[in-house]
Amino acid sequence: MHDQGTKAPKVPVRGPAGRKSPTGQRRSFKEPHFRSPLAAPSHASQPCAIEVVTVSLDSITTSVNEAVSGFFEPIATWLNEVVFYSVSVGGAKLPLIVAWLVVAGLVFTGWFGLVQVRKFRLALDVVRGKYDEEGSAGEVNHFQALTAAVSGTVGLGNIAGVAVAVSVGGPGATFWMILCGLLGMATKFVEVTLGVKYREVHADGTVSGGPMHYLPKGLVDRFGARGKTLGKVLAVLASFMVLFFGLFGGNLFQVNQSYAQLVSVTGGEGGLVGSSAGALFFGILVAALVGIVLLGGIRSIANVTSRLVPAMAGIYILACLTVILVHVTAVPAAVGDIIEGAFNPQGVAGGVIGALIVGFQRAAFSNEAGLGSAPIAHSAVKTKHPASEGLVALLEPFIDTVIICTMTALTIVIAKPASWTEAREGKSIGGVTITSDAFATVMPWFPYILTVAVMLFAISTVLTWGYYGLKAWTYLFGRSRTSELTYKVLYTLFAIAGSLLALETLIDMADAVLFMLAVINIIGLYLLAPVVKRELASFLAYVKTREAGGDVAKGADGDEDKAPVSAG
Repeated sequence: MHDQGTKAPKVPVRGPAGRKSPTGQRRSFKEPHFRSPLAAPSHASQPCAIEVVTVSLDSITTSVNEAVSGFFEPIATWLNEVVFYSVSVGGAKLPLIVAWLVVAGLVFTGWFGLVQVRKFRLALDVVRGKYDEEGSAGEVNHFQALTAAVSGTVGLGNIAGVAVAVSVGGPGATFWMILCGLLGMATKFVEVTLGVKYREVHADGTVSGGPMHYLPKGLVDRFGARGKTLGKVLAVLASFMVLFFGLFGGNLFQVNQSYAQLVSVTGGEGGLVGSSAGALFFGILVAALVGIVLLGGIRSIANVTSRLVPAMAGIYILACLTVILVHVTAVPAAVGDIIEGAFNPQGVAGGVIGALIVGFQRAAFSNEAGLGSAPIAHSAVKTKHPASEGLVALLEPFIDTVIICTMTALTIVIAKPASWTEAREGKSIGGVTITSDAFATVMPWFPYILTVAVMLFAISTVLTWGYYGLKAWTYLFGRSRTSELTYKVLYTLFAIAGSLLALETLIDMADAVLFMLAVINIIGLYLLAPVVKRELASFLAYVKTREAGGDVAKGADGDEDKAPVSAG
């Protein structure tokens, strides 16, 4: 979801600045600045009244953007320099936060004995409901929890960020991206298991979970009173970080970019929705849809995402496969380019290390393993066994990175659009433009499918982050009806603002704040890993009993009494 891009020329089209580039330089990710081949100039004149409204809205949004940027720019610059601090490795720049995330994946992969490989089939069985139990606390089933979490990670970065990765890091970046995605599966398993273990089930049956719950409860569980104060501080910080990113990165940025992509294929700024009035209408429409779904809570969100995620992933994957099949004769050479580029890249700064860093960064920023966001959605699952949902969660990076990101990379490497070649030579071309050009090698209208995918990815992300932000908000300000309604109104207003305002500085800050959460979250994961190991052993004992056709005995406290088994 965290979207990296190439530097774009300054063009007066709404679109927030992007993220740190794989080389450590600030890059703009204003995809709509690059005209779609479908976009045609419009010469239709606008009525005078609409012109007055447009001018008024433009002047207001410009003033707000300038005021906000001027005030927060020093803070945003400092935060980005600290959080995304890079060191030189083999001639390439390595952001330390990327190393932090990747090392966590390596540690947990070893600690749990390649759990993402050995228990992959079991994870699929759990998603299918094979080990469901009647009377389990929670609000949604395993599949709904998975789709809700996936909708929060799959976004514009899977389309545009990957295109930039294979431009800067060459085809070989794809190999390292897949490897990092596999490592992230272990991290996701750990944090989601803890999310379910220490979740809070309220009297009305709703559930709250996430780092703001498992950090304080887990630290007290392991270290007693000594961990209480630290846990409380970390919980408040985690809540603030999730809330801040939810409003700006998970909401405003997504709406802004989806609107801008829509503008690019409907005639540009002079087209059907290119005016500020059109932007306002789009924002209100998205806000209304999001508001209606948010009012229903996680059950409503899960009902939408359980249908939306498979549909949008299916549409995008089918479109990518179509491009690949049209260029099927180029597949062997492309696969060879990816493997050779991973270990002997050509034209990549830093050589093998450079390609590795770019691939790792793309995967780490895309699947969000270790950031602490996904456990919020997974905590609402109906289960008596925390590790069961941890296993389900390890499928999330597999879907996001190993499947969807890889499909984007393969489509570009196989189709070899001219824009990708130019980007590899150093020309500033946006990621969506490259992917769109790859799609256009099939048929001129094919990029419209890409636009649909962008819209669906963005809306699903807004929905899930609306829920994440709500849980952070209620942790900070209480669960009263007034408190929850206040947040939902605020969130929908941010959706409207997203189509009108860029607020580049605050969005840059949101990225930095979220990755600051990764630092404290992963420290907590290391400290609480023994708890996860016990939970995995407990669930495997339950599975063994179920497979043997026996009943699980109930202890005096109502929990299952299970014979201890190895977590392997």
